Amino acid sequence: MEINLHSPETEPPVERAHFITITINSFKGRRDVEVHLFRPDYDEAEMASYDWNKLLGDPIHPQVPADPEFSKRVLMEAFTADERDQVIDYIKEHYADRVSVLNSGPVDLPVPLGLPPLSELPEGKTIGFIRFDQIPHYSLPFKLRGMYDLAQHEPLVTGDEG
Repeated sequence: MEINLHSPETEPPVERAHFITITINSFKGRRDVEVHLFRPDYDEAEMASYDWNKLLGDPIHPQVPADPEFSKRVLMEAFTADERDQVIDYIKEHYADRVSVLNSGPVDLPVPLGLPPLSELPEGKTIGFIRFDQIPHYSLPFKLRGMYDLAQHEPLVTGDEG
């Protein structure tokens, strides 16, 4: 498993500023499925302690109203450096043979208003969630989820083969 840790150019203004993605070799009939890992829960006190005037940016679409509380959750779903390291160790221990690449880097700040948190994306035919914290061997002290979109990945078998 290849692990790529990208350091921020400057120290982020908050500790919770790391994203993680993994690429699963084969998943639900697709190859090289990218999964965006996130924390679905957050500490209200931590959220209240942040200076959101510095952490939230301009709206994605100036004409469309954006709920700042929604955009705050984008950052709250990210990881601290310690949490990131725990997740990496967990993935290495339990999924090293199924994950080809793990990428982690700094969240782009400020978070644009109108950007939805991953936990609010609707599950459907191609978008879904891996609920790592519901797997029997799960050992991290916080909930961990992974969002994937199968429509973004090629099938393992195509009609051309055979």
